Amino acid sequence: MTEDSSKRMKTGKTIGTHNGSFHCDEALACWMLLHTQQFAGSEIIRSRDPAVLDKLDIIVDVGSVYDPSRFRFDHHQPSFKDTFDSAHFTRLSSAGLIYKHFGREIVATLLATTDSAVVERIYQKVYDNFVEAIDGVDNGVDQYPSDLTPKYKSHTSLASRVGSLNPWWNDTTTNIDGKFMEAVELTGKEFSDSVLYYGKCWLPARTIVEAAIATRYNVHPSGEIVLLSQFAPWKEHFFEIEKEMQVTPPVVYILFGESGNKSWRVQCVPKSESSFQNRLDLMWKGLRDEELSKASGIDGGVFVHVSGFIGGNKTYEGALEMAKKSLEQPRN
Repeated sequence: MTEDSSKRMKTGKTIGTHNGSFHCDEALACWMLLHTQQFAGSEIIRSRDPAVLDKLDIIVDVGSVYDPSRFRFDHHQPSFKDTFDSAHFTRLSSAGLIYKHFGREIVATLLATTDSAVVERIYQKVYDNFVEAIDGVDNGVDQYPSDLTPKYKSHTSLASRVGSLNPWWNDTTTNIDGKFMEAVELTGKEFSDSVLYYGKCWLPARTIVEAAIATRYNVHPSGEIVLLSQFAPWKEHFFEIEKEMQVTPPVVYILFGESGNKSWRVQCVPKSESSFQNRLDLMWKGLRDEELSKASGIDGGVFVHVSGFIGGNKTYEGALEMAKKSLEQPRN
């Protein structure tokens, strides 16, 4: 048991989960509950004895009952088929259940915000990019079609690392409840890091991308070149904003500075967020430095990637000229 856990578990209400081997979902569920106003300071009790569990204030991952009005949150019963919402198809684990019911409060607390729009966006984002994977693993949902043979094995996922905290089969001396609390802290740290990243780093980039798209005609009369006022994670925001704003014609190139604008990059917009194919490759693939400058007729050439998805120039004017000339090439 960590010092932080001990301080939280001195008094108050009780959180129940099963004893024995533990998994990622109930560890995270317990951490989340400890970070709600209602169950902060609760003691975690691990048992499968119905007589013990019935007396506890809230139960997760055990008990074969899902009844939020009674604070019973198990997902193992055959009748349970709940998902996060109608847009998702992964059956919830105890982590997803607790997140579904308490996640907005936890997100708001971690981000120290009362902005409901921000909370809702991050609440949805963290489920999609963090919690759903835990639900999927716990429920035995393959991430890829079962007929695909993996090229290698990975045991570094959060679920794997939690699993490795369980005592070995031939270890009779380790305090398993103490190891469970290590799992609670491990999952909680990664969950809170995810919330903070999406709330403090990812979301603020949206305003930069929105402004860049809105002012694209100031960069080039075609509207096909966008200039970011500063580099930010743009791609995911870009496709969402482009759809919302019904951008026509589609943007082809993104310009941004690096190292305090000491050099500049021009990056192709892919055909979709996850695609490696671009709407229009840059010209001069694989060329660098003087060879690139000579071939393009643009001073300050640095490189164009061999695949044509990104290139660089020493100046903004040079990067813009690379984009402008590339727009002139034939298109399919």
